[in-house]
Amino acid sequence: MPNKTPLDVVWTNNSILGSIAIKKYLLAKFSNKEVTVFHSLLKTFESAVSFFPELYPVSKKKIRRAVLNKNLSVFYRQNKNQIEVLAVLDNRMDLAEWI
Repeated sequence: MPNKTPLDVVWTNNSILGSIAIKKYLLAKFSNKEVTVFHSLLKTFESAVSFFPELYPVSKKKIRRAVLNKNLSVFYRQNKNQIEVLAVLDNRMDLAEWI
């Protein structure tokens, strides 16, 4: 059952920096269309997980991995009254190039 009231979604600095890196990567390697799709996926994720915090499977240490599409994963955990987004990962990226 969904929560009656949505939980707040809080983005950590690491997740914000990861999102910015993905946006830069998409602009460098692809086009604005992919950036728009990226933002849309994140908005849809936020909306869904705020009502259904247990929607995605649990991995280690109560951290959940949401695979939004074949290229994008979001790692988060549920705290008392909020969802904490820990990291955003684009599976296409050569991480060594962007770190």
